[in-house]
Amino acid sequence: MSSDDGAVRAFIGSFTSAGGRGITVAAVDRETGALTALGATDTVPDPSYLALGHGPGPGGGALYAVSETEDGAAAALDITGDEPRLIGEISPVDGAGPTHLALASGHLLTANYGSGSVSALPVRADGSPGPVASVLRHEGSGPNTDRQRSPHAHQVLPDPSGNWVLSVDLGTDSVRICALDTTTGTLRLHGETALRPGAGPRHLAFHPAGGHAYVLNELEPTVTVCRWNAAAGVLEPVGETPVLPVEPAADGENTATYPSEIVVSHDGRFLWTANRGDDSISVLALDATGEQATLVTTVDCGGRWPRALALDPAGRRLYAANERSGDVSWFDVDPVTGIPRRAGALEVPAASCVVFA
Repeated sequence: MSSDDGAVRAFIGSFTSAGGRGITVAAVDRETGALTALGATDTVPDPSYLALGHGPGPGGGALYAVSETEDGAAAALDITGDEPRLIGEISPVDGAGPTHLALASGHLLTANYGSGSVSALPVRADGSPGPVASVLRHEGSGPNTDRQRSPHAHQVLPDPSGNWVLSVDLGTDSVRICALDTTTGTLRLHGETALRPGAGPRHLAFHPAGGHAYVLNELEPTVTVCRWNAAAGVLEPVGETPVLPVEPAADGENTATYPSEIVVSHDGRFLWTANRGDDSISVLALDATGEQATLVTTVDCGGRWPRALALDPAGRRLYAANERSGDVSWFDVDPVTGIPRRAGALEVPAASCVVFA
């Protein structure tokens, strides 16, 4: 949804427990990409990840937020004004520390990092989430004893065909493919794709043609390229590419880096990753098939600890939510090289996520 003058709006999530304002609404200048804060609400505690409903039907014009707390919850918000307003009540998700959410077939899905599970909540006619319909609990562990002693679902999203739900689990080094019963909201495990042990997959993004997916690994700064067979619901890893240069840093020390977000260009020629620690954005070129990813360069993220990265609706600019420096920086993307150039920033304490409407 846009404001009355047709201007694009951005919605920025942040950690209220770290001094954030909750959900900030910002106007987006169509010519420059600049953000101007309009209002904010802290109604939802720690709304670290946001998703927008699209199209007609329940939730079509609402903004959805997780509440990344130990109890775990999700909420729907009306965004017709400059300050989002809660629709209905904040709903428990029967999972701890939800870090991601998505809409699929009339249901709101949450990835619950703390409990290693995925929840499905039906979306009511007014857009609000109803009581949990089902919870799919992940099982397994990984070799990193600090981070992988148990499952940690970090992302859940529908595939481009709309027939499958994929959940990315950092704790088990795997991606699960599920079927969602649109009538009952039951999630049924269809298959599980194992990735390299210790990689710690965090998020994935699909190629616009739909035949490939790119899994960003958090514990080792790499992208795993996968073929995606939507007819069979099968994800097949075919290669892995570093998102940082392999040469030692100029000072002889490499900073521990934890990639956070991956974005693919609308034309399928580039993908970008946000890298916490190195505090950079990586530019990778994709070949015509979508199966080969090559690191081109990295650029400074414009702040510290970029937790999220987002492409604007036109595909011309990137926005980085820099959690520890408390700002959202934006970049003009060179259409030929894919390299971003920093153009400005907006102060947003404890910023964690950016979505556009």
